[in-house]
Amino acid sequence: SSRDGGKSLKAPLTPAEWSPNVILTDADYLDRVAFDLIVNFERMLERRIEQGDLCRWLDCVALDGGLRPGENHVQAFFLHEPSKKQLDHFQPAVFADELDAKAFRDNLGEFTLHSFPVESIITKGELFTQSILALGEAEAVERIMVIGDVETYGSQIKNAIGRLTNKNVTLFAMEPQTGQGFSQEILGYSLMSALGISGDEL
Repeated sequence: SSRDGGKSLKAPLTPAEWSPNVILTDADYLDRVAFDLIVNFERMLERRIEQGDLCRWLDCVALDGGLRPGENHVQAFFLHEPSKKQLDHFQPAVFADELDAKAFRDNLGEFTLHSFPVESIITKGELFTQSILALGEAEAVERIMVIGDVETYGSQIKNAIGRLTNKNVTLFAMEPQTGQGFSQEILGYSLMSALGISGDEL
């Protein structure tokens, strides 16, 4: 279930009120990795892989990031190219109508979703870096889960994380990463769960 909510976002990310837990996602990168997994697993399992359950994916990321069931509040930000209007491999998908300023609640707490187009005056890596630093400056934020294109601007992500203090940061990537100031999780595991791929099938 979802509900309309207030939207207050300015570059890089400045909501009226921060949640203690924030998931920061490069939506274009997420879609690209999901597509690669779908193609590979459809060939391997010889069956169709349905679109991913975005809410389930967010749950898995939150759990991998250290969240446990309870009355938690989580903000999920999806950064995307202006030309991209929706996620291609997840449901719900449409940024403006189905994701931005919507929310859902489950046993982990309440998740509020925000989508944010990357304007041409700034690169995705720069916006991602600025967003991480903004999270670092927000006193209310305690836990940050980062899903960015480490192959393209990973050094910028790690440099920004390295400048944070007193934050619990988890970096999600498809392969192990070097660096300090963060714990790390393999992104593929949460995506497999969202795509309905069980370990028993492999």
